Amino acid sequence: MNCVNTEQHGPLVTVLISTYNRPRYLAEALASIVTQTWTNLDIILVRDGGLPVRDAIAEYLDDPRLTFIDRDQNRGLPYSFNEALSRARGEYVCYLGDDDKFYPFHVETLLNAMLGQDRCQVVYGDLYKAHCRVMPDGRRIVLAKNVEISRDFDRMLMLQFNHALHVSLLHRRDLLDKTGPYNENLNVMIDWDLTRRLCFFTDFLHVPIVTGEFYAPVGDCDRISIQRRKNVNDYLLNVLAIRSTRPKKPWPCMNDLSAIVLTGAESPAQRVRDLWSHCYYPNQFYVPLSPTEQARFESHVPNVVPVAVAEGAGPEARTDAVLKVCEGNYVAIVPDGIPIPSAEVSFFERSLYPLMETSERQIGYELVEATPDHWGGVFRTEELAAVRLKNPHLSLAESIRAAGITIKKPTARDFPFQFDNLINIAAQQGREGNWIQAAQLYDVAAERFDNALWMQTLKANALFQHGRWESAATLAAHLNRIRPTVARLMIEGRARQKLGDYAAAAALFRRAEEILDGRHIEYPHARPAAAAKDSQTTDPTLSRQQETLVWTS
Repeated sequence: MNCVNTEQHGPLVTVLISTYNRPRYLAEALASIVTQTWTNLDIILVRDGGLPVRDAIAEYLDDPRLTFIDRDQNRGLPYSFNEALSRARGEYVCYLGDDDKFYPFHVETLLNAMLGQDRCQVVYGDLYKAHCRVMPDGRRIVLAKNVEISRDFDRMLMLQFNHALHVSLLHRRDLLDKTGPYNENLNVMIDWDLTRRLCFFTDFLHVPIVTGEFYAPVGDCDRISIQRRKNVNDYLLNVLAIRSTRPKKPWPCMNDLSAIVLTGAESPAQRVRDLWSHCYYPNQFYVPLSPTEQARFESHVPNVVPVAVAEGAGPEARTDAVLKVCEGNYVAIVPDGIPIPSAEVSFFERSLYPLMETSERQIGYELVEATPDHWGGVFRTEELAAVRLKNPHLSLAESIRAAGITIKKPTARDFPFQFDNLINIAAQQGREGNWIQAAQLYDVAAERFDNALWMQTLKANALFQHGRWESAATLAAHLNRIRPTVARLMIEGRARQKLGDYAAAAALFRRAEEILDGRHIEYPHARPAAAAKDSQTTDPTLSRQQETLVWTS
């Protein structure tokens, strides 16, 4: 067990914590901060209205590292974090919920990872989700712990879904000068709003070590964010607001899409609104409008840029007018009448993603729903602009083909989220009892997309479910030597039990139980997580899955 080092040394790290009506849990959360092995901390606690907390935290008020903002008015979490950040002195910042907790090595582990490289300005670890029952007196009885998200950084995914939780983050303070402050108009998902904006400016480094836990009560939950998500319309408006956020440029790590909306005079505003709710990549909607159309056009959708064109201008003239003023690295031509599937959230992205991924020049991808009568696609802006300057008298499609640009129709293999598609297929194979095929697919996923510890854990479980207990035990034991978790200990324990090694199984179950009830914390080993991929334990009877299996579901 590590001991707290009381010497102040190394970079100063600011820890932000805001509280509202949770004095009982706050004391435990704050205790997990002040006992960090990294002691050079600037701790800022905000009481965002609600119940008084001075008595609950009395033993920490004399800690010189603690700044306590004791405010009676409830202003919300974004306001509280902005208020705290205005006083932050640290070079780095991390966060803690008032009912969650850090393990003692949380800050030190993430900071060491940050200082050990210079590519990423954000690092994040793993967390246990502690499923608990809240008793009438407020005590929490932990029922189970699992690492719900342990995923390597994926910028495209981050634009649609947050896979780096607030409590798991540590980032450079000066990044917020680029992203801007917390959006005080949001009332849910403020962590995703932050991580999404951060990924415009830096990559994230995933440290697959469990460094803390957050609590998830079963049944009725008092978490404000959970209660507010029950208002579906409000929740969706928050989602769309987050997806529409565009920090100030330059964006060193993000491209920009200009969507040219070629729509009939009757409903351009509705067309823009439909597109807005069916995409997530950073974009602006350029709407070419004649003076008559402009007089009738009114849109409350963000990031809309009207472009003046002459009365009676056709689609070519409208496109050419936009190409002279648009900012994006990529441009999408959206023809009038093209259908927008109601359940599709990647309307542009299915064509944009393969274009961003290829180094091939003079190429574009049709929109998936495009037809000869409603033709549109996604192109590099500089290439399309050059094409139109050369052949302005031709139709859009004809001028592109005349310039020798290859136009491809994207297929399912070109779409974003191939990793998610693959593991969903593997999970379906498992549900159908095809556990060996599932195990093979998890191997393929690890080889193609990394996330090795996660994929090998799923593989170990698949081997156990199929009855290959020796292989499951060997693989799980290997993973537990690197990064033990409750799930991996349980897989190994169940496999040892099936093999008749009851003493080893009992020891593994006890170890998992001690983690579950908080009596034991697994301190990280020095061995890097990459070792999980470099030295996989492979069942020789498992061959690599054929492509036909990977792409059928």
